Amino acid sequence: MQFSLESARGWPTARVFGVDEAGRGPWAGPVTAATICLPADFDLPVNDSKKLTEKKREVLFEQLIAMPHGIGAASVAEIDRLNILQATFLAMRRAVDALAADIGMPAHVLVDGNRLPDWPYQAEAIIGGDAAAPSIAAASILAKVTRDREMAALDAQYPGYGWASNKGYGAKAHRDGLEKLGVTPHHRRSYAPIQKILRSETA
Repeated sequence: MQFSLESARGWPTARVFGVDEAGRGPWAGPVTAATICLPADFDLPVNDSKKLTEKKREVLFEQLIAMPHGIGAASVAEIDRLNILQATFLAMRRAVDALAADIGMPAHVLVDGNRLPDWPYQAEAIIGGDAAAPSIAAASILAKVTRDREMAALDAQYPGYGWASNKGYGAKAHRDGLEKLGVTPHHRRSYAPIQKILRSETA
């Protein structure tokens, strides 16, 4: 990255946590968040995880998990109970709490998006943060690869929905699987497409 929001604002990198999530839109599976505290000499070519190939994300992931980081998730049951926004905030809190417990409180937390969780940390929400702050970009890679791997594991348990490739989004293979096989315990029942199927099954 050519631009670093952390350095531009004079924050010591070692005291800044970047946070991002993966999995707000899918119809199935958890929402996953990650946070990372980058070393002062960090120079990996990170970017928004969605702009990287799967192979590149995997390579960077293996390098990033050696750095101080935290992973948090909210389950399908929590998504259905709280709504996806609040479940995302819960996953973020879990990730940051885990890292803070490991290495101490951050001086500042940078969160991708336009809203912040309710937590005790000094923080800033940044729209498009994964393009401006390497710590957020790195967190986005950790969150996405972690969740993608979980969806691949769930695909092995529940074949027929294409989760290994579509990650639980409403792709054709997923829709076809729902039509043939029905709703699983890992589907988000609060989401309109799943609600529609459940209503048709009880009609």
